[in-house]
Amino acid sequence: MCDIKTLDLNLLKALDALLDERSVTRAAARLGLTQPALSGMLNRLRESFEDPLFVRAQRGVVPTPRALELAASVKQVLAEIGSMLQPASFDPAQARQTFTIAATDYALRAVAVPFLSALKPRASHLRVALVPVENDRIQTQLERGDIDLALLTPESVPPDLHARRLFEERYVCVLRQGHPALAGQDNLTIEQFCALDHALVSYAGGGFRGVTDEVLAAMGLQRRVTLSVKSFIVLPDILRASDMVAVLPNRLVAKQEGLTVIEPPIPIPGFTKIAVWHARTHRDPAHRWLRDLLFQACRDEL
Repeated sequence: MCDIKTLDLNLLKALDALLDERSVTRAAARLGLTQPALSGMLNRLRESFEDPLFVRAQRGVVPTPRALELAASVKQVLAEIGSMLQPASFDPAQARQTFTIAATDYALRAVAVPFLSALKPRASHLRVALVPVENDRIQTQLERGDIDLALLTPESVPPDLHARRLFEERYVCVLRQGHPALAGQDNLTIEQFCALDHALVSYAGGGFRGVTDEVLAAMGLQRRVTLSVKSFIVLPDILRASDMVAVLPNRLVAKQEGLTVIEPPIPIPGFTKIAVWHARTHRDPAHRWLRDLLFQACRDEL
């Protein structure tokens, strides 16, 4: 039976690293230990929990069912201890931490730009790393501290994470200024809309169908999509240099020069953008301050 008197914090850190890395070599490197030292700690853990905890595999080690049962509790204990040791207050003007935020290219323009504009005057020494979203790794990245915050849509959020709505986004129709289709009129008819050359974003790459096409199909209509790109960022430049049209999120094109933004001739459902984070940073003063500033920046952009 495990005795709390023989189980110190370093053993819990070793168990957590082994659960994450599934390799004695990588876990030892992560903790700054030698392999023999970590092996000795693993032996002490095995004695404490009366279980092998990890068995050798072709590549690294594999946790036993008992080790997997302990995983969530170990992370929670380490997070609470880490929070306990953090300063009770946070001074953004003096802070020199680094925060990593995962975001899509849309969120970089619609969320990160106003957020960073608000951040720098308040916390000039803070560093922010913006990295791509990897939906299948979000939970693991947040658990391990590889990222601190992720900007997602609700349907892509893993379970057991904290989340808060940032805003509701709507779609608009975007053309270049002086587009001949708008000569003498302020909007497009459905017929004009369908007849134009359309561009859309396909995150998977190479797709030529999106939410707009689903709405049109339900009405027995079809548009002509002739360009598919993988990123929102490039589309405004393409639209300025052509007679193409695109249906894009409003925050992406708001205040951009050389473009005309009008309401689509059909109702196109928008989407919700949210921020998600892990329980380990939920009560941390620095992370709470950062999230509050993010939420305020998104409100100010409305």
